[in-house]
Amino acid sequence: MSDRLRVKKTYKLYVGGKFPRSESGRSYPVTTPDGTELANAALASRKDVRDAVAAARKAHRPWAAATAYLRGQILYRAAEMLEGRSGQFAAELASSTGADPGEALGTVEAAIDRLVHYAGWTDKFASVAGGANPVAGPYFNHTKPEPLGVVGLLAPQDDPLLGLVETIAPAVAAGNAVVVVASESRPLPAIGFAEVLATSDLPGGVVNLLSGRVAELAPWLASHADVNGLDLTGVDDPELAAGLEREAAENLKVVRRPGSGTDSLASLRRWTEYKTVWHPAGMAAAAGGGY
Repeated sequence: MSDRLRVKKTYKLYVGGKFPRSESGRSYPVTTPDGTELANAALASRKDVRDAVAAARKAHRPWAAATAYLRGQILYRAAEMLEGRSGQFAAELASSTGADPGEALGTVEAAIDRLVHYAGWTDKFASVAGGANPVAGPYFNHTKPEPLGVVGLLAPQDDPLLGLVETIAPAVAAGNAVVVVASESRPLPAIGFAEVLATSDLPGGVVNLLSGRVAELAPWLASHADVNGLDLTGVDDPELAAGLEREAAENLKVVRRPGSGTDSLASLRRWTEYKTVWHPAGMAAAAGGGY
């Protein structure tokens, strides 16, 4: 039996399609529930939040302009890549959470199914959430959902893979770019999922993943004027959650409170706004009228 010292891996952030270290150079140990050290994770800083938001803003417009079919195919590809590594993810999930190996594999399979589910919604959501409106006049009037823009997501603390996927998938399927703060004590499944996304044809910057202290990073997401929505699912401290809501209100963010449910249609609607377009019909169209 070898007595060599095992070198602990230090996992990096995922920002703009790349895997940088935290600009602060900090990291922190990640352990099993019984205290056995697994690896080190980057401890993101305020500057890392700003870099991630800038990457998301740059990626948002082309991602929102992509066809719904393409967005769906990319999410399908992510599901395929996750399925190909399901054994690895199950083992990592079991060691991170202390779950039974069979239970951990079931969680990974549920995460795969959730990706496929939202991939299927991408080219159907606009038809369900939008539509033609009746008007009194020679006009067509159509309402359609459009993505908010950049969404900050605080992933669940105790559900580091399935909860993460359920947080990311609807926002991305709806055409948003996201900045995600992973589970603080169990970030390894999330970082592994970032590797899946990096090999799934997802454009760099659409998903940006940070590991670190929620209480340190979340206020900078809440107060950032270039973030349009904030998901507080991963905030366990009611006082912190209330403070984040106040910060978000200062710049008119859409906020998802903890415990607000995971209904798929509601989750897609949450990260969209609605645009109504008028178009002349009949004589008005021929005359060039309308507005």
